[in-house]
Amino acid sequence: MAGHSQFKNIMHRKGAQDAKRAKQFAKVIREITVATREGMPDPAMNPRLRAAISAAREVNMPKDTVERAIKKASGAGGGDDYTEVRYEGYGPAGVAVIVEGLTDNRNRTASDVRAAFSKHGGSLGETNSVSFMFTRLGVITYPLDAASEDDLIEAGLEAGAENVETVEGMHEVTCPVESFFAVRDALETRFGEPASARLDWRPSNTVELDEDKARSVFKLIDTLEDHDDVQAVYANFDVPDDVAEKLSA
Repeated sequence: MAGHSQFKNIMHRKGAQDAKRAKQFAKVIREITVATREGMPDPAMNPRLRAAISAAREVNMPKDTVERAIKKASGAGGGDDYTEVRYEGYGPAGVAVIVEGLTDNRNRTASDVRAAFSKHGGSLGETNSVSFMFTRLGVITYPLDAASEDDLIEAGLEAGAENVETVEGMHEVTCPVESFFAVRDALETRFGEPASARLDWRPSNTVELDEDKARSVFKLIDTLEDHDDVQAVYANFDVPDDVAEKLSA
């Protein structure tokens, strides 16, 4: 968990420096498009769309922008068709990396992702080449003042959650992927809308990085995240506090 926690700290810092709002909006709109076409345009009847709308709120996307995206996706000939893709490989220092994306051109995206790995001292592997080192989880977070930990544990376990703990000043509820929507909806009914709700890859073990290796890994992750077709990047590294402070200086 240390690596995941440090990773989030670094990405929060990066986000504060440069919100990249337009790119964030574009990625969320892709997810709304896929979710709408996969199910129904009514969020009440489409759990994935509800999750996409929640992600839109996290990046402060205007409500009318969300509604336009749903309307466009649900209409005849409503724009591009996107396919879900996942790439796995190793970055600098043997760090395992998982890249998730939505693309309208598999060949282009695969080529670009492979080039990013190669340019930054890594190598793209086969499907499932590193995912066995991660656990796929549903993660729902709430501010500490939204509920007591005991109440969250009670409601979460009843709905199918596995764990509730305090992480970086937030209640964090984790659950199996197959229980994600049920747990999220049960908690939302009782405690209101969560701060975030997403599927996540959590590393089973981490690689500790020194300053030079951390810089190399972050360059690869930044390049991947900056790609229009990439929705999320996960990696199994740990950055000591003193190194993180140097990188954020």
